[in-house]
Amino acid sequence: MAIQDCCSQPGLRPFADAKADMLGQLDTLDTNELVPLEQALNRILAEEVTSPLDVPAFTNSAMDGYALQAADATAGQGLALIGTSLAGHPFTGRVESGQCVRIMTGAALPLGADSVEMQENCTSANNRVTFAQAVRPGQNVRQAAEDVAQGEVVFKAGMRINARVLSVLASLGLEQVPVRRPLRVALLSTGDELKRPGELLAPGEIYDSNRTGLAAMLGRLGVEITDYGIIADDPTLIRQTFLKAASSHDAIVTSGGVSVGDADHTKAVLEEVGRIGFWKLAVKPGKPFAFGHIDQCAFFGLPGNPVSAAVTFHLLVRPALAKLAGEQLFPAITLQATALMPFRKSPGRMDFQRGWVETQADGSLGVVPAGSQSSAVFSAMAEANCLLHLEQDRGHVEKGDTVTLELIDGLYW
Repeated sequence: MAIQDCCSQPGLRPFADAKADMLGQLDTLDTNELVPLEQALNRILAEEVTSPLDVPAFTNSAMDGYALQAADATAGQGLALIGTSLAGHPFTGRVESGQCVRIMTGAALPLGADSVEMQENCTSANNRVTFAQAVRPGQNVRQAAEDVAQGEVVFKAGMRINARVLSVLASLGLEQVPVRRPLRVALLSTGDELKRPGELLAPGEIYDSNRTGLAAMLGRLGVEITDYGIIADDPTLIRQTFLKAASSHDAIVTSGGVSVGDADHTKAVLEEVGRIGFWKLAVKPGKPFAFGHIDQCAFFGLPGNPVSAAVTFHLLVRPALAKLAGEQLFPAITLQATALMPFRKSPGRMDFQRGWVETQADGSLGVVPAGSQSSAVFSAMAEANCLLHLEQDRGHVEKGDTVTLELIDGLYW
């Protein structure tokens, strides 16, 4: 029998329960704004988008070639060339039986024509075009509204506008887009031992890496960040900072000070000035995670260990901010892989271990640990490309066992 995790004392909240409880305590902000299309990248759609037009607006050619009536095109058949249709300069006549029109990609299909044969299969001489093979009706033709029909719902509210979405919005001719107001997030670290990169370190001091990584992760979410820097392990300073940040932000993200040491004041101050939703989870890494509110401002207290901070941000803060922002966030896609080496684990907490997954010769996925699984060793996190989801009651993973994982490329930007 596997030995129980020494840190898995009774009363820890299971991960799934804690996440569901947290999301249930958060309300989506309802402040919207119109922004120019060129400023909409990475914003959240506030309303569904309905197409004002057909895309494409007219039937057009998918190839450079010749527009004709398919019934006329048989191998060796010659047709009279009566004109040219260019993109932006359509042929205005009508194609009758026995006739064809030179046409370019994107050009409007002339009246009477129903197909396009690519130029590589045609021979043109003396205003006659000979076809090397038969042509089927509709060949190489893009029908009007084939992409999007007028009145069709193209995107639902909550969609994050990436480059692909932006291109579709542009194809609809939209000049402005209704989006959610960006979340205002306060970010800070606590700890007397922390210094900014570039400062000289005294004995016992370390550089604050969490704030840099968390700011990068928040930046990818399109939020407005206020960096409160490093706050000393002083309850009065922490209290003042929390109250100031809560008065003008939608969320506060901290790292450090949520454990049970003599200098860990974050949880106690949160309990004093706000309310705690939960504290301590049955997860590894990230057990001393705190969630709550100060007035209407959501509070996320991340552990100080860098791996714990990054993992809990990804697993808990990311979906929480999505709920606040009105983003339609879908569950992470998980995959099944075979452990190519053992993974050490004790029952008692859900364990999100870092791994490296690759496709094996037989096409299956195989995964190995990505270095040390210590929550203080972030270099292994930087080398990982997946996060294993090892169940709470599971013990050691042996070579050949099946595990569940999600890809984390881009997790810690």
